[in-house]
Amino acid sequence: MTRHTEALSIGQVSEATGLSVHALRFFEREGLFLRPIPRSAGRQRMYDPADVQWLVLCNRLRDSGMPIATLRRFAELVRSGPGNEHERLALLEEHERTVRARIAELDASLAVIHDKVVTYRGHLRDGTAAGLWSPTPSR
Repeated sequence: MTRHTEALSIGQVSEATGLSVHALRFFEREGLFLRPIPRSAGRQRMYDPADVQWLVLCNRLRDSGMPIATLRRFAELVRSGPGNEHERLALLEEHERTVRARIAELDASLAVIHDKVVTYRGHLRDGTAAGLWSPTPSR
């Protein structure tokens, strides 16, 4: 049970994680926390530092493109306790492959963009930039 002195308000958790209050409520509705979030006598949510650590991980997984359904499945596995570590690992390995593929695509795009930057710099330096990809056909 969370000790009252360790309890964090939704505003404090929002500030600590960078997630909006709306996003925190969404995470709770979607079953993405590892435990039910207790409430004070005044019905305010009382988070624990461990909830913040979990949210930081969830935020990274979401930022890296993990779908909510996959994140929910991961949370379900963690909540169910020991015995499903292989399934958790498989889920994370699949996401890692997806992220690495996305990074490779971005690297390829970056290489093309960088080549264009180098080309434009050279043309600007040499005074030959006029007409580069002009919207009107050259004659």
